[in-house]
Amino acid sequence: MSESSSGTRPMVTITRHGDGGHIAELALDRPEAMNAVSTQMARELEAACSELSADPDVRVVLVTSTSPKAFCVGADLKERNTFTDADLMAQRPVARAAYSGVLNLPMPSIAVVEGYALGGGLEIALSCDLIIAGSGAVVGLPEVSVGVIPGGGGTQLLTRRIGWSRAAGMIFTARGMSATEAAALGVVDEVLEAGTARERGLELAAQIAANSPVGLRQAKRAMRLGSDVDLATGIEVEDGCWRATAFSGDRAEGVAAFAEKRPPRWPGR
Repeated sequence: MSESSSGTRPMVTITRHGDGGHIAELALDRPEAMNAVSTQMARELEAACSELSADPDVRVVLVTSTSPKAFCVGADLKERNTFTDADLMAQRPVARAAYSGVLNLPMPSIAVVEGYALGGGLEIALSCDLIIAGSGAVVGLPEVSVGVIPGGGGTQLLTRRIGWSRAAGMIFTARGMSATEAAALGVVDEVLEAGTARERGLELAAQIAANSPVGLRQAKRAMRLGSDVDLATGIEVEDGCWRATAFSGDRAEGVAAFAEKRPPRWPGR
């Protein structure tokens, strides 16, 4: 994505790493606004996620920021201050598509958080499978302090991640918390020295990307579809996803590589 649809400098960029470009870095790139999500940025985020979702070569997505000060501070309230009620309602499906785009990435995703991840910014991170944070990060869902609620999945994703009472404490107080406190609650998965989270993210992404792309996508599908159903239904979901891998080219290659004591060359199908 070299240019946004408006003809201006893009606010979301994609860079591919490693042999074969199996690691895709999706960078939020509006540093002058600390990556506040405007309508145009939301459109670009949804488009980037659609592009990555359709790319069979991508095995893992790393969501980062070009700003050392902020991962993302949430919705662009300066833009919204100019909105009529009709404008706000017109923006709603655009915003929902952006957050859903991250949540519905079919491959594993890792958020790398340095600086502020507030409101919609934390919701973007929560939409990823893993969250790695620098020690200087500050996270929170402050929406009730400005008269709304988290609307990018925050009430649902945070509750599923850390439980009702802990999520209620964060959302109802609207307070921000340090990366260390967030890790203790389970909001983030790892805390690294400030400025090193991206390096760790790339390392973890490489470890993930070494595995079967079919296996990775089906494992994520089984986990996502089975997480909120009864156990018996979840086992059936898992069986369907297992069957999708069992007769794949990746399974045949994985078994052959194991028998021949060599690294696998995944066909990805």
